[in-house]
Amino acid sequence: MAELIQIMVVDDHHIVRQGLVALIGTLSDMKVVAEAADGAEAVELYRKHRPAVTLMDLRLPNMNGVDAITKIRQEFSDARIIVLTTFDGDEDIYRALQAGAKGYLLKGMNADELTDAIRTVHAGKSRIPAVVAERLAERMGGPSLTGRELDVLKRIVGGRSNKEIASDLFISEATVKTHINSILSKLGVSDRTQAATTALQRGIVHLD
Repeated sequence: MAELIQIMVVDDHHIVRQGLVALIGTLSDMKVVAEAADGAEAVELYRKHRPAVTLMDLRLPNMNGVDAITKIRQEFSDARIIVLTTFDGDEDIYRALQAGAKGYLLKGMNADELTDAIRTVHAGKSRIPAVVAERLAERMGGPSLTGRELDVLKRIVGGRSNKEIASDLFISEATVKTHINSILSKLGVSDRTQAATTALQRGIVHLD
């Protein structure tokens, strides 16, 4: 008999974890060997169980999914991780794949898509749905924001004025305006409100 695919499920919502564990429990070629509710616990349990495939939510307490993927992959370069999330912003996708995720699934997928993705990633291949691949292609094609532009954009999303942003970052208002003009150009929008909306939709900035 073929060896079962050992799986770790990482999600901070108990009911989501339960559902995934129950679903995987109905399959003859897989079994769940570990469950984690946050990123730090995921790293610890990965070290202990070395699952063949990990299903990882992105929004996690203590350590987010991207950081957990990064940490696991630093220690275990062969780790096979599928991101399972409700977020499909291209920046979320980009960060997760940059960190070393081998698959990306939205939580609206059906059971067949999930199990097919697990088997595909376990076989050493990547699994990125077409809609996600499109978003990623858009992200790869656009100019990326600098660290300072991200700092400014986060504060725009937070409703800070130019004067407040200048004070927060110890720069002049003129410099803030220069950064904002660059941000608007890179995001392809015409004003601060559109910049904030686009930043949230694409996952460039998250509301905590």
